[in-house]
Amino acid sequence: MAVPEHEREGAAMTANPIDPHTSAWHLFGAVMRRCRDARPNLGLRQAATQMYTDFSNLAKWERGERTPPPDMISRLDQVYGGQGILTALYDVLVRLNAATESERLRAGRYAENPPYGIGDDDMERRAALQFLAGLGTLGTLGLSSEPFRQLLDHTFDHPHRDLAEWELACADHLHALRTRPPAQVAADLSIDLMAVRGQVQVSTPAEVTELQRITAVLASIYANALTRLGDHGAAIRWWYSARQAADASGDLALRLLVRGEEAGHGLYGQRDPETVLRMVHSTQQLAGQPTVDLLITEVKALSMLGRHDEALRMLATLHKTAEQGVTADRYGFWKPDQIHFAESWVYAAAGQEAAADTAREIVLKLARSDVYPINVQLHSALCTVTRGGVEEGLRHAAATIDALPPAYRGVRHIVETTKLVLRAVPRDQQTRPSVIEFRKLLAAAPPQNT
Repeated sequence: MAVPEHEREGAAMTANPIDPHTSAWHLFGAVMRRCRDARPNLGLRQAATQMYTDFSNLAKWERGERTPPPDMISRLDQVYGGQGILTALYDVLVRLNAATESERLRAGRYAENPPYGIGDDDMERRAALQFLAGLGTLGTLGLSSEPFRQLLDHTFDHPHRDLAEWELACADHLHALRTRPPAQVAADLSIDLMAVRGQVQVSTPAEVTELQRITAVLASIYANALTRLGDHGAAIRWWYSARQAADASGDLALRLLVRGEEAGHGLYGQRDPETVLRMVHSTQQLAGQPTVDLLITEVKALSMLGRHDEALRMLATLHKTAEQGVTADRYGFWKPDQIHFAESWVYAAAGQEAAADTAREIVLKLARSDVYPINVQLHSALCTVTRGGVEEGLRHAAATIDALPPAYRGVRHIVETTKLVLRAVPRDQQTRPSVIEFRKLLAAAPPQNT
């Protein structure tokens, strides 16, 4: 009996294993191989056909012997099922290599060219390991490492940035979070988190206070990205780090911002809604009064708990508070569409179709993120199911999920919103074929951190 291609290749790779500790580029090859192994029956030849290249090229890339060209990375990620991780890791290594080469030139070491295109330096390999640790992928590669946040001491020698540059970096990362796949966002953040940590260690006390503010913002964005990736344990630890940094800065507005962000994102599968309500009330005590962003999270949590009348009454309080004026934060976390997004959520869950439709249309006009337009479409499906149109609502939700780009199919902010639609199906209709099929569709959403 002929041995299948993928089994022959597996035996060959076992005989000549990839050592991810050799260099960052060998690590990239190991991640490639791990992604391909996770796809049933995807051999090198089959992958090469889909990549429009020779299978020997893929073998060399997996073994760390050659560097994939930049224009192949996106396709490679798609064929190998990398869910954005291969693209993000490649971006990390490219940026690290550029920084290393710049440092060599400044030091006059022109002749020191690494044997591979990128990623050969030990510093680069360590940074790549840190990035992968943040995505929870090290264990499956047979690597041992402390959690990413505990490895930030291993930084590299970048020129220090002034405060204006750091604030611009915060705004850039926040914009990226709203417009790019979360794995790519985590890659860029990992580099700046290492850099700011290194700068803190050699700065004056006055500079440290300012850098603590930057650390709090970057850590909050990173925790948000980890939440989207479904790595909730790591996200909760990063929220803690963000709170610690914000408290150390002494900036009350920032302390409230970080706590508000943590509570809000806790609703996406990270924490129980009752826990989120307690977090909101605790932060309101710190603030001395209800704030718009905390009220937004409160109405969503009440809605998730089925306390629809309370949620609707709290919406009225939210509007009264917002009419007094909302002071936007300096980094861009606050967005005008947040209130209307909360309305879409609460009205849909309560079955108030007209109000939900109005809120959804406003969100679609104002939205500055990739996720909000997707989720308000799911709110529409939720409202339809709540009003008794189970079949129609599930079809709408399934079509919305089917239309997603691959990099967004496992984003938890979308997956958890889809679960709201499923939970709205009455208990006596949970065994309908359409419900069972929709449950299978939801279960097939790929986790983003693997």
